[in-house]
Amino acid sequence: MTNRVALVTGGAQGIGAGIATTLGAKDFRVAIADLNVDAARATAEAIIAEGGSAIGVEADVTNTASVQSAIKQVSEQLGPIEVAVNNAGWDDFMKFVDSSEEFWDRILEINFKGALRVIHTVVPGMVERGWGRVINIGSDAGRVGSSLESVYSGAKGGIIAFTKTLAREVATKGVTANTVCPGPTDTPALRKFADNSGQDAEKVLSGMVKAVPMRRLAQPSDVAAGVAFFASDEAEYITGQTLSVSGGLTMA
Repeated sequence: MTNRVALVTGGAQGIGAGIATTLGAKDFRVAIADLNVDAARATAEAIIAEGGSAIGVEADVTNTASVQSAIKQVSEQLGPIEVAVNNAGWDDFMKFVDSSEEFWDRILEINFKGALRVIHTVVPGMVERGWGRVINIGSDAGRVGSSLESVYSGAKGGIIAFTKTLAREVATKGVTANTVCPGPTDTPALRKFADNSGQDAEKVLSGMVKAVPMRRLAQPSDVAAGVAFFASDEAEYITGQTLSVSGGLTMA
């Protein structure tokens, strides 16, 4: 599709790895930024083995200096970042009344402020060059709410609103900003939740599947397809939009 440089945060595994792999297959030069740098490099090596171009770099999205250092490293090795995919995220499941302020802070630092740190670092260069794509990974929890995910839902709702405002601010500069919201996706994190739910894990997953009109969980590649579209040259007139990839679970 293009030889542009794409950064994927939290790209070592799960949805992030699916995004990185798809972009690599479409001839993007992919930088996988992750707290687990060994896993990031392993994913990069898998992309290279399939004929793509990728590197893995260490990045902690809760730390501005770490984000800036990772982006500097990517720019030196691959060139200026033209596509920024903010995928890094974290959650735990509990009732809001059982949560603590420390928990709130961790959710917001990773899921909301992490994206802000990346965007604040890369968007000025995109504006200067007259081309850029910002793709934030939200969640349908941020569109319709999700039981036991109150603070996470708020953070993802904030990402959706922030992305729309960013899109307005850079609309005349050749830069677009959009959000992709996955529904239940078959990842190690989802299976860990099912295992730790205190119920039969397969029944938990089966219940999720039954709630989806298409009767299956999303695969990381399903989410990646939406990201790849927003990252493309052809999507230049689409900005400020929120796309659910949920098999019809939410139709907001």
